[in-house]
Amino acid sequence: MTVRAIVENYQFEPLDLQARYGENMLLFIGWDHHTLFCSAHAFVVSPNQTLQELVDGQIKAGFSQHPEFEKIDWSKVQFNLNRQPLTADYTKSLKELGFDHKSLLRFVTPELDGFKSAHV
Repeated sequence: MTVRAIVENYQFEPLDLQARYGENMLLFIGWDHHTLFCSAHAFVVSPNQTLQELVDGQIKAGFSQHPEFEKIDWSKVQFNLNRQPLTADYTKSLKELGFDHKSLLRFVTPELDGFKSAHV
């Protein structure tokens, strides 16, 4: 659905510009086939943290309440970053892996398909 402004030449500065986050950036993370979480979570992260630090910190904090979270075999997780496959190197920084402000990281856990196999 298109939206039309009620004034001509409607201009504004978005409130989520990278400059507002200092050295950090905004990152969206979603766990595919686990719709207990209806959309990607938003996190403020450092581009210098490693993928392992992201998993141990923000991902665990955001998704650990799911009954299957503790069953995740992180060596088998498939990642997509901004709709492109991402080879997981848990020792590299997010910046080195190509993350940028407002990136979308999605992860799939091939052996887990949600609570009672219902993708929930």
